[in-house]
Amino acid sequence: MKRTGEPDSGRLARVFLCRVFEPGDETGGRWVREWGCAEVVRRLREDREPPAGVSERRWEGLGARAAAAEPERDLAVAEAAGVRFLCPGDTEWPGTLDDLGDARPLGLWVRGRPSLRIWGLRSVAVVGARACTEYGAHMATTLAAGLAERGWVVVSGGAYGVDGAAHRGALGAGGATVAVLACGVDRPYPRGHTELIHRIAEQGLVVGELPPGDHPTPSRFVLRNRVIAALTRGTVVVEAAHRSGSLVTARAAQRLGRHTMGVPGPATSGLSAGVHELLRGGAELVTDAAEVVELVGDMGELAPARRGPVLPRDLLEPGARRVLAALPGRRPARAEEIARGAGTTPDDAIARLYELRALGYVERHGDGWKLTRQAIVSVRGAPGPC
Repeated sequence: MKRTGEPDSGRLARVFLCRVFEPGDETGGRWVREWGCAEVVRRLREDREPPAGVSERRWEGLGARAAAAEPERDLAVAEAAGVRFLCPGDTEWPGTLDDLGDARPLGLWVRGRPSLRIWGLRSVAVVGARACTEYGAHMATTLAAGLAERGWVVVSGGAYGVDGAAHRGALGAGGATVAVLACGVDRPYPRGHTELIHRIAEQGLVVGELPPGDHPTPSRFVLRNRVIAALTRGTVVVEAAHRSGSLVTARAAQRLGRHTMGVPGPATSGLSAGVHELLRGGAELVTDAAEVVELVGDMGELAPARRGPVLPRDLLEPGARRVLAALPGRRPARAEEIARGAGTTPDDAIARLYELRALGYVERHGDGWKLTRQAIVSVRGAPGPC
C-alpha cells in the first residue's frame, strides 16, 4: 500500500536498517538524523573503517547484519501476512513517538485496519506482572473494559498475566486494543497467546519494531516498553514487583511527561511492592477507569465523587445530631445531662429529643431518655471526630 512520507528508496532503507540496528539504538538513530537513511545504508555496505567513536568489533557486527539484510524480501513477506510498514512522516505515523528522540523507532510493522495515529491520540497503556494474582487479573480486566466502554484504546504488550487480561477486557467490551510486541508481528509471542493476538489483529492492531520472523529477547522486551509509553496518553501499572518490566514502561512514561498511574494492592503482596514504590515516587493512585480518564482525558471528564451510603442520621439537623450523639449507649439520661453533652440548653435538648422520638431514635424512660435499639446501631456506627 503506497503512503505519503518517505519515498520508496527511503522506505526500503528504513526496512534495511530495521534488520541492522536493535530497537532503541540511539547511535543508529543519531546517524539517521545526521546523515540520512540512504547514507547510513551506504556506509554500512561499503565502508570498512568505523565512524568515530565506534569500535571495530561493533562495526563488523553491524556490517555482518547489513550483508544479510534483504529489505525487498521483508516487505514481500509482510505484505503476504497482511502487515504494513510505517515510516516517520507517513500520515498514519504517531507523532508522539518522535518524543523518543534518537531512540525513536526506525519504522513500525503493523497488522490490523485502523489508523495507529488516530488510535494513539486516545489511548492508555495498561501493564503489569506476568505472574499476576487473581486480584491483578480482575483489576486489569475491569479497568480495560471500563476504558473501552468510554471510547479509549487499551495498549499493552500481549504477554501473559496483566497484559493478556487487559487485552481481553477491552475485547470483551467490544472496544479497541493494541498489542505492541517484542518480535515480528507475523509471529505471535507468547505462543499461548496466538489466538488472542490473532483476535487483536482482527479487531484492533498488532504493532512491532522488528521485521517479519524476528524473535524476542529479554532486551527487546525492555526496549519495547518505551514504545508503549510514548504511544499513549498515560500508563497504568496493575501489580508489579520491584524488578518488574512494567515499571520500565511507567518510568519511561514519567520521563516523557505522560501520566503515570498505579493500582494499589495489599501491603503484604510482593507483586504490589513495585506499584507502591511508584506511587511514593509521584505516580497517581487510581482504582477504576473513571479515575484514569479524569487524568488522561479532556477537561470536564471527572470521576464521580466517592462517598459512603447516605444514612438516615445524615439527614438530621446539626443540633439534632449533637443531641443524639450525647445520649449514653446503654442507660437513660435526664435532659440536663444530655444538654451538657450536646453543648446546648435543657429546653433546646428537650425539643430535640421529642423530634428524635418522632423519628424513632429515642424513647422516654420515666424522667430520662434512652436510645432505641435501632438507633444504637446507627449512632455507634458513625465515625468519630478526627
